[in-house]
Amino acid sequence: MEIPVAGFMYSFDSDGMHTHQLYLTSWNRRPLHVHEFAGVTSVNVDHRHEYVGTTEPAPSGVEHKHEYMTITSVDAGHRHEIRGITGPAVRIPGGGHFHYFEGVTSVDGDTPHRHAYRGNTEGELDV
Repeated sequence: MEIPVAGFMYSFDSDGMHTHQLYLTSWNRRPLHVHEFAGVTSVNVDHRHEYVGTTEPAPSGVEHKHEYMTITSVDAGHRHEIRGITGPAVRIPGGGHFHYFEGVTSVDGDTPHRHAYRGNTEGELDV
């Protein structure tokens, strides 16, 4: 089965190495979109971390979820990785949608620990 994909490729030279970056704009004739997300982790070992990021693209107009990954702020001398998959789209009256997300960070710190996080993405942004 063939799935039509549209987008563009950006080429550049970095440190003498020729590189290409592919940006998809549609998947199976449906435009792609992303969501921004931000929040603050739970308090653990007497501190917390802030985070902000943008989800991976997903097709518009169909049931979908988004992968996400970001790095927290540096607090108490360390940072954590946040990574996961959002819940399904939650429709907003009048149009649009957002996604719920939650999880736990990677383990880090002088006293190894992790933090919980959760929130809702912002509305969708076209790619």
